[in-house]
Amino acid sequence: MRRAPRVLFVTHNVPRFDGDAAGSFVLRLAVGLQALGARIQVIAPGAAGLSGTSTLEGVPIERVRYASDDRMTLAYTGNMAETVRGSWSGRVALLQLLFATRRAVRRALAGAQREGDPFDIVHIHWWFPSGLALWKLFGRNDPARVVTMHGSDVRLAAHTKPAHPVMRAVLGEAAACTAVSSWLATTARAIAPAREITVAPMPIDDRLFDATTNAADRRDLLFVGRLNAQKGLADLLSALTTSALAGTTLHVVGDGPDREVLERQAHDTSISQRVVWHGALPQQALAPLYACARAVVIPSRGEGLGLVAVEAQLCGTPVVAYADGGLLDVVREEHGGTLVEPGNIEALAGAIAQVIATDDSVVLRGTAGRKYMMARFTPRAVAEQYLGIYEAARGAGSRPLRT
Repeated sequence: MRRAPRVLFVTHNVPRFDGDAAGSFVLRLAVGLQALGARIQVIAPGAAGLSGTSTLEGVPIERVRYASDDRMTLAYTGNMAETVRGSWSGRVALLQLLFATRRAVRRALAGAQREGDPFDIVHIHWWFPSGLALWKLFGRNDPARVVTMHGSDVRLAAHTKPAHPVMRAVLGEAAACTAVSSWLATTARAIAPAREITVAPMPIDDRLFDATTNAADRRDLLFVGRLNAQKGLADLLSALTTSALAGTTLHVVGDGPDREVLERQAHDTSISQRVVWHGALPQQALAPLYACARAVVIPSRGEGLGLVAVEAQLCGTPVVAYADGGLLDVVREEHGGTLVEPGNIEALAGAIAQVIATDDSVVLRGTAGRKYMMARFTPRAVAEQYLGIYEAARGAGSRPLRT
């Protein structure tokens, strides 16, 4: 590379404070890139109680105000789609977020030019909303754009046909497009077949997650995720009622719109005494739960990548998951993972029982999974891949690639 690049990240999700799990992989990539010499600046939405500017782990972050404090609720909680669909005030807030992001990026680019230190790359995380916010903003002399699709943005387009031409237009302005898993790349290509899309995952904080726990100290099952239909906890609760998992305890970390329904399911099927509800937890609190779990179960569909699977395996914890979405990239049978046909409750219960049956099974699968994760998902490994993508994008120039 001619010189280490100066990169502007534009995202609707990045940690709000040390230890925050929201968009933590975006911060991990920024930190990994800075360790290799790149200079990163982040523009993200504001939220009630957040300062307009802050620095996390050496990465400067500008938080853009787009509404009053009580209405800046679209980002960081994973419920943007529900909020926008559910009310006109949510739709108004989305429009305000798009325009505020657009103004902030234009201001940052102009300021860098005036200072004689322009950005080389604008890295847009999620084509929606950030990519849409910046659509038709750039001129011929502006930095090259890289758009990364993380999952929710591609699922939105896949389920909303009118969004297809908008997604194609946003991706068409980028010098390079990436997706964090093979499944996402394939899904995105079906919508934008003229686009070349590179598979490039997001990194995990390998400092937090280790494999020091003995198998004999690993006792229960663990589920980590938003409590909604896509994450599939209802299927896992059903599996817990089978004879294969009789007496097994499940710890549930997360919150979401389906919590009351799921708690009622556990009560009505007489397993509530074997389900521990922790609510949402910061990453520091997650690490010991991973390390004490005999297996982590991820019965989700349409997962963009499956960062929970990466975190679990970094802790040497075996993962049982549905063979769907980005999990196919992360949970590999040749690397200790276990995949199950989506929706097959009996198969899910049987696979979990087999994995947790002996200490040897837990250790062998966990060790193989950790080795695979260390090779693919550390900040340095991922940052090196993105530096190569930035170099190719800079070589393509600032002219958009039309589809």
